Amino acid sequence: MFGTDPIRLNHVGMTYDDSSGYLHVLEDIHTHVNPQEFLCVLGPSGCGKTTLLRVLAGLDPLSQGEIIFPVRQAPRIGLIFQENSLMPWRTVLDNILLPLQLAGADPQEARAGAVEMAELVGLGEFLDAWPAALSGGMAQRVAIARAFIQDPDLLLLDEPFGALDALTREQMGVELLRVWHTRRKTVVMVTHSISEALLLADRILVLSNRPAVIDLDLSNDIPRPRSEETRYTKKFQAYARLLRAAIR
Repeated sequence: MFGTDPIRLNHVGMTYDDSSGYLHVLEDIHTHVNPQEFLCVLGPSGCGKTTLLRVLAGLDPLSQGEIIFPVRQAPRIGLIFQENSLMPWRTVLDNILLPLQLAGADPQEARAGAVEMAELVGLGEFLDAWPAALSGGMAQRVAIARAFIQDPDLLLLDEPFGALDALTREQMGVELLRVWHTRRKTVVMVTHSISEALLLADRILVLSNRPAVIDLDLSNDIPRPRSEETRYTKKFQAYARLLRAAIR
């Protein structure tokens, strides 16, 4: 666990070298992520939002700057992407169990934890279901359960509901918020939805066009707990206008 110290991104830059030349994606990103904070990242398509998640996950080496995690050992990082990446030959329960099995956890304790996690995301009656039988929203619930059961220090979400229809996406945002309140984790989530960011986040970063810098760092003081009705409040609408103007 991170304790009381934030994750620090100090003057982070990212440039890719490919066959067509150099692609400068991130430019001097200087920010932080507080413990148990839900941080959302907005910005134009292709601006570098996913790249920011990749460098936080350690998947890509930095071109410049540094990321400082407030733990001595390597942090446990959970990832959820737009595609749920469930294993089709494993049931709902077995998909949720997978991280614990790979970690060598006690089988009985692991199963009990996976059942509890499945119930938390509303899938207690679908433990033996196969991924092919699940709706898109149900499959993403499995992905959320699988990520949270790892007890990650940092949870990274890259457009996790982008493939869902609008109504299901709204419902999944509320579900994610409920699970996060129960299993409070440090979260960084990329989204294209201003409404989704305002419903979920404690803070919202707006990135510019590539090479991305931080155009806006908004503290979201809309009171919690939040629900679908929160979207219709005056403060929510005012912040939505502010964020829309900041995305260029």
